[in-house]
Amino acid sequence: MASTRNTVQRREIIETLGGVRGFISAQELHGLIVRRGGRIALATVYAQLRKLVDAGEIDVVMTDRGESLFRRCDVDAHHHHLACRNCGATVDVDTPELERWTAQLASRHGYSDLRHVLELNGLCPACQ
Repeated sequence: MASTRNTVQRREIIETLGGVRGFISAQELHGLIVRRGGRIALATVYAQLRKLVDAGEIDVVMTDRGESLFRRCDVDAHHHHLACRNCGATVDVDTPELERWTAQLASRHGYSDLRHVLELNGLCPACQ
């Protein structure tokens, strides 16, 4: 995992994400930080979010509209999410079968250090 310098902006993003329930867009996160008195450019928010995702410190899911949403996750281990297309509610899911399949697929083709993201979205029970 990539290392990330502990900058003021990084700490502010992590702290703000820690106070948000569920996933949030970069624009929404930027707005929250600015409303709290923070001074950070939207481009810096995007750059820091990319670094935090690469470092495994935050989770990212993609909406069906192609928008990335971010959150601090309580689960440290690799995992996936079910996300509601309507309200954004998410459920962490453990997928040992998927992990075995991806390892077998990588091995079959001679790949190592495989990383993957599985995005599952649908309608949660409340939005059906």
